[in-house]
Amino acid sequence: MIRVAAAGDLHLGHKAAGTYRERLGALPEQADVLLVAGDLTRHGTVAEGRVVAGELRDVGVPVIAVLGNHDYHSDEQDGITEVLREAGITVLEGDGTVLECGGIRLGVAGGKGFGGGFAGRCASDFGEPVMKEFVAHTKEFSGRLGAALLALDCDVRIALTHYSPTADTLAGEPPEIFPFLGSYLMAEAIDAGGVALAVHGHAHMGTEKGATPGGVRVRNVALPVIRQAYAVYALEGAGLTAPVQR
Repeated sequence: MIRVAAAGDLHLGHKAAGTYRERLGALPEQADVLLVAGDLTRHGTVAEGRVVAGELRDVGVPVIAVLGNHDYHSDEQDGITEVLREAGITVLEGDGTVLECGGIRLGVAGGKGFGGGFAGRCASDFGEPVMKEFVAHTKEFSGRLGAALLALDCDVRIALTHYSPTADTLAGEPPEIFPFLGSYLMAEAIDAGGVALAVHGHAHMGTEKGATPGGVRVRNVALPVIRQAYAVYALEGAGLTAPVQR
């Protein structure tokens, strides 16, 4: 069994320094890995990235993260990534990593993702160049995500994104903004990738539990949704058992 702790939308800045780390004291006893589903910072500055690095450095378990839209706001996402990696945090963007947890090889692939909407109510790559660029960005990421998932040499696969692969976990958000919260294209990649669990954030007013059309369990771990420092899920073999901590 692998115990996966997950949280997203930390939105850390200088005034919050130390506040999240003090909530992670029991993490090594409760989980084998911590996944962070983007929006680590408030305004996407390297200075805020250093705060995040201080919060997540040496917490007793491996930390794997993706960036979110807030982390791109100041166009300093590369600097934030570098600061986090220097702190020993694995940062994914369309690629994957494998680690061993209690004799089980856990593979995680992911990245920020993007929007576009869901089947029957989605944007299309037709018309103005800016619309084509919008959809092409999601298509390109979803292709890289799918390839990264299939390339993982592991026993259990997890997809980690900021944007959502399903409308299920957006329930509670205004339907008008669903196209800006996720895309079904990521779900197609996840369904084809032999994934046991998909984790995302971004939807602060959404719902924790959902599934892709192919039946992969999806969890929205944005802090306003889970209302705790992290949620813990137990993975055994290729399947997801009931949450360990709720």
